[in-house]
Amino acid sequence: MDFLINVVLPLALAFIMFSLGLGLTVGDFTRVLKRPFAFMIGAGNQLLLVPVTAYLIAVLLGLPAELAVGLMILSLCPGGVTTNIMTKLAKGDVALSVSLTAVVSLFSMISVPLLVVWSISHFTGAETPPVSVTRLAIIMFLITALPVTIGILVRHFSRERAIRAEPTVSKIAAALFVIIVVAALAGNWKTFVDNLPVLGPSVILLNIVLVTLGAIIAKLAGLNLEELKTAAIETGIQNSTVGIALGTIVAAQASGFSPYSLPSAVYGITMYIVTVPIVLWMRGVTSKG
Repeated sequence: MDFLINVVLPLALAFIMFSLGLGLTVGDFTRVLKRPFAFMIGAGNQLLLVPVTAYLIAVLLGLPAELAVGLMILSLCPGGVTTNIMTKLAKGDVALSVSLTAVVSLFSMISVPLLVVWSISHFTGAETPPVSVTRLAIIMFLITALPVTIGILVRHFSRERAIRAEPTVSKIAAALFVIIVVAALAGNWKTFVDNLPVLGPSVILLNIVLVTLGAIIAKLAGLNLEELKTAAIETGIQNSTVGIALGTIVAAQASGFSPYSLPSAVYGITMYIVTVPIVLWMRGVTSKG
């Protein structure tokens, strides 16, 4: 288990983030300059609305301290390649989705450590373990930002090879995601079973509320239909793999997956149950309808 936590988990996450970077280009970052308003709405939702909503759900549903921290950690993790796939399936604005994924994923290297430390202090109080913002920032860089950057560079300097490799890399990344989710649940099985009546509704409610609020805010902001679909998906879907890894790393737990990771693990399953029907419904909605 020590080898799984300390070696396999970080390497698996790094590979998943590399697969994300392999699908990005430098243009995905510069594109936001051409469409700043839609990007600002999507990024604002992810960076502000999502953690505030998670906090309110954790408090209102009375989650135990460790699970409340875990829900906050999940809310701080930006959407990954899943949001790009869902946006394409929903006939949303894929370019905007990719731009949001690219920029917010790199920005999270700064925002996540600060808010994670605050969340642990707020919910656990005197039980707060020593957590260094600097250490978390370095870890976030090594397992998220750096692999994404390497993937982008590979795509930039060896485009044809990257395009050929991307399907295989994506399949491996998907398999690693399943392994991580299963391992996190198995490592916290008793906590999972004991808290499922409150944890399950919490992550499902987070998903539903955020997709709905994302769409409402986009509508009020005057975004077009494709942008609205993208904003709803980007707001409502979080990167559960990062949440699982970060929860365990934050807890400095070498003997097994931390309970901090449990909300992300459960969310990794319920996310598809909740969002796939919504995305399929979005697919049938057109500007004429």
